[in-house]
Amino acid sequence: MSAGSVALIVPSDLGVPDLYELGITAAVFGTPQPDLADPWYELWLCGTGSDTRGNGPGFTLHTTHSLDDAVNADTVFVSWVPEEVVEDNAPVPPELVSTLRKAHENGARIVSQCVGAYALAEAGLLDGRRATAHWMHTALLAERYPKIQVDDSVLYVDEGDVLTSAGMTAGLDLCLHLVHRDLGAHVANQLARRMIVPGHRPGGRSQVIDLSVPPNDQQSLESALDWARARLDEPLTIEDLARRAAMSPRTFYRRLHATTGTTPLQWLLGERIARAQVLLESTGLSVEKIAGLSGIGTANNLRHHFLKQVGVSPSDYRQQKQKAPMPKHRGLSEN
Repeated sequence: MSAGSVALIVPSDLGVPDLYELGITAAVFGTPQPDLADPWYELWLCGTGSDTRGNGPGFTLHTTHSLDDAVNADTVFVSWVPEEVVEDNAPVPPELVSTLRKAHENGARIVSQCVGAYALAEAGLLDGRRATAHWMHTALLAERYPKIQVDDSVLYVDEGDVLTSAGMTAGLDLCLHLVHRDLGAHVANQLARRMIVPGHRPGGRSQVIDLSVPPNDQQSLESALDWARARLDEPLTIEDLARRAAMSPRTFYRRLHATTGTTPLQWLLGERIARAQVLLESTGLSVEKIAGLSGIGTANNLRHHFLKQVGVSPSDYRQQKQKAPMPKHRGLSEN
């Protein structure tokens, strides 16, 4: 049994944007991490034509599975559509649309990165749902598919069985979010640390960072946030964080909102919920004790905020992560 099969659909002609998003997805799901979860995910590189992809900058990519195989995967990733789909309103390749529909009907989780959202939209999987893509392409996505609630301000959107993300590094945020969902906060945070990237970033954070924020202010802000993360069990106020960042409270508020899309209180609550998740997964401490260590105060407060943010109670979350078996692999032999 594995953490699940991930079908990464590879385009017939590779370009640099494709390579970046294919690469981060392969790095997260295709590199075994036996000390974190064993076995890890099983990565399938599913080609849309022959078994080899060229036209990349100096190398050739060999696929391991066909497009037909993708319909049997637990999770299907699509991070591309041909350039003419976006630039010239050309149709999305029908074989790709058909694959996504069949995989979704089979119970797969369907994930897009950047312009891959156009393929999900053409398959009808985003109708009536929130979705996102890179901010450069969201206006056209909304115009072409009016049934979708396009949000151009967020890193990614999780609709349960269908997830979409902005382009480039937001795709990595979504990958880590899926690991967080599947294997828990501790595994996702350890993986992020190994990749030397920030830990779990909520999807609601802004795609666009305010470039008017001076570099020195940005460094001071990050230092203050790291300081706060090490003291989540203590009472913390915006004045405390602003003082640590050598800013006025009003300036700190503006800078934090410009770079993260959230307020200081929202940021603190998100970090405290994340701390509680790790403690619930990795310890047998009581909910009351975890509430104190995460800075949320009482067990009742933790239950209230945890249910609102995560969707389940702390006790149910612990039971899911500590006792539930890993997702069953839906391999090809089951057909």
